[in-house]
Amino acid sequence: MEVPKASDVLAGNLRERILSGEFVEGTPLPPERELVTQTRMSRTTVREALRILEVQGLVRIKAGRAGGAFVQRPGEEDMARSVGLLIRGRQIRLSALLETREAIEPSCARLAALHRTDEDLVVIEAANDAIAGSGTDLAGFLQANVDWHVAVATASHNELLTGLMMALQKAIYTSTENESFVDEEVRRTAVRAHRTITNAIRDRDPDAAVRRMSRHVHSYAKALLAVDKRTEIDIPDAD
Repeated sequence: MEVPKASDVLAGNLRERILSGEFVEGTPLPPERELVTQTRMSRTTVREALRILEVQGLVRIKAGRAGGAFVQRPGEEDMARSVGLLIRGRQIRLSALLETREAIEPSCARLAALHRTDEDLVVIEAANDAIAGSGTDLAGFLQANVDWHVAVATASHNELLTGLMMALQKAIYTSTENESFVDEEVRRTAVRAHRTITNAIRDRDPDAAVRRMSRHVHSYAKALLAVDKRTEIDIPDAD
């Protein structure tokens, strides 16, 4: 019979109390010495449990006199990190990543057209401007491209879609570090496509947003897979 570690049991108990709302976001958990007294576990076990929660994105450890373990709710970054580990650990093939993006990104665009705010548009437009102004800077172009797609997902105001897109974009766009793929025509096409999609989001036209995004990501996937047949592409490390 497998007996769970004491630190796992304590971490599980604290996790449920955090997720249930018993411990409010931004407030500190009981101090280590108090948890030791309450649980009758060693200080080492308590610290290990808190470290587990930190890795899971449920607490933020702050050092110093006013320090401690402060409660935080998981965010899109935590989801993206977990999905990124899955992508790399399972060596998910590029075609599957592109299929997933084709399946969900048009929905991101549709929801963005329905729910975007003026602040969302500012972020999307800033990424557009960065793409157009990247010139021959490959790294600048790729980062601005990632920023634009993530900004559209963020404008959907759907945390699950945003987390997925953050992970997918990191994996997919690292593959375009191949100079032979990101040529001048690819850059011009991206700028044009992004502008038309942005216009649909600005105009709150979900049908146009879906149609234009679908065309954009499908064309991109087709072109990238053609390159992938000739070049081995590595999936990036997860942060």
